[in-house]
Amino acid sequence: MSRFPKLLASTLALVLTVSAPVAAGKLGLGTPATPEEVTGWDIDIRPDGEGLPVGKGTVAEGEVIFTEQCAVCHGDFGEGAGRWPVLAGGGETLASHNPVKTIGSYWPYLSTVYDYIYRAMPYGNAQSLSPDETYAIVAYLLYLNDVVTDEEFELSNENFTTVRLPNEDGFIDDERPDTKVAEGGAPCMSDCKAEVKITKRARIIDVTPEDDGDTAGVNVD
Repeated sequence: MSRFPKLLASTLALVLTVSAPVAAGKLGLGTPATPEEVTGWDIDIRPDGEGLPVGKGTVAEGEVIFTEQCAVCHGDFGEGAGRWPVLAGGGETLASHNPVKTIGSYWPYLSTVYDYIYRAMPYGNAQSLSPDETYAIVAYLLYLNDVVTDEEFELSNENFTTVRLPNEDGFIDDERPDTKVAEGGAPCMSDCKAEVKITKRARIIDVTPEDDGDTAGVNVD
């Protein structure tokens, strides 16, 4: 009988040891990133031009590269192949029921175009384009969207920030609060509105065919 208290005490000590939180500390895994490795990841481009690599490319050069590297998905003129994204056109469609969001109609900053192409394209072979090739492709996309009209236009890190996309002013800061604050400063978490109404739709897709006399396939708002 005298061994049971000792066994109980040993079991309790073991449970406390296992359940105790592990102190934070180095695990001895991996190695510190070298400056070269950090530079390889630090390739984002900002709207003010920060991060742009030195380089240049013309519209004419971009057309050749785009045809070889991009047209299989996006079409020769950015019209989109199959279900791949459309890159050009769409002007004056954002207020319609079927907005076409392209570089020319929707995107706010040219830096987004360069950054995405340089970082993620072409599909399946990302980051295979040189800075000069990327500048040329972006110049060609500007031409397809009538942002520039000269086939000899050359885009470079020096004139990049002078180019403005048509919808830049279409993006504004949303100053609305994340939650409706009731009197007294407490967020309203329930029963904030007596009724919720849909006032606008970004896009209406009527894909179900209608059959006279059969309301099963009719879209009801």
